[in-house]
Amino acid sequence: MRTIRIHIDQPLSPASELALPAQAAEHVARVLRMNAGDLLTVFNGDGYDYTATLLSVGKRDVVVRIDDRERIDNESPLPLTLAQGVARGEKMDLIVQKATELGVARIVPLFTERSEVKLDASRAEKRLQHWRAVAASACEQSGRVCIPQVLPAQPLQDWLKGLPDDGTQRLALLPEGALRARELRFGAAGGTLVVGPEGGLGDRDVAALQGAGFQGLRLGPRILRTETAGLAALAALQALHGDF
Repeated sequence: MRTIRIHIDQPLSPASELALPAQAAEHVARVLRMNAGDLLTVFNGDGYDYTATLLSVGKRDVVVRIDDRERIDNESPLPLTLAQGVARGEKMDLIVQKATELGVARIVPLFTERSEVKLDASRAEKRLQHWRAVAASACEQSGRVCIPQVLPAQPLQDWLKGLPDDGTQRLALLPEGALRARELRFGAAGGTLVVGPEGGLGDRDVAALQGAGFQGLRLGPRILRTETAGLAALAALQALHGDF
């Protein structure tokens, strides 16, 4: 039987009762058509799954009782950050969704030399909240209880200036890259992977990345689309060095 998992962005504790947020309540009542007495699982990103019982299902309010909690340990031992050149339309949603399913720890949307997507402050904030919701939804489906951090979209140069020197393996996906995935060795800090947008990384991008200590990673002889490249690299790294 399928387990219904709902993300709730608020503190949770056993033996407590709470009303589901509006969007979650609508999903439970109208989409899933659940009834009082039905069981579901809720989580808030703190590393636990909370079993819950529906107490009431109304047109506007859905109330649950938290019955118990269970620590879930299904995070990858290889912490990876995907720094992705912002892609057009639904491509970016796909990247965020699938990267979350593949176990990525952090996603950084980047504006690069060849970026075609332009966002003003208002649109950037709306997209950020949307991408975070996509990541939470992917956690609902995949069983993850730790939601990957999705940072605000920012220029590549600004992001590079703020990178900490924490021992993370710095990689950029490049057709001419010298490194292969099987040759890599990761420390406890894991790795950061930069992927360009539809037009790829420009010369100034590559120079800036090299100046910041990034090495070129090559997946194979074929050129992959931006919505394929990062996901293929994440899957390969998880298979070779993570928990696949």
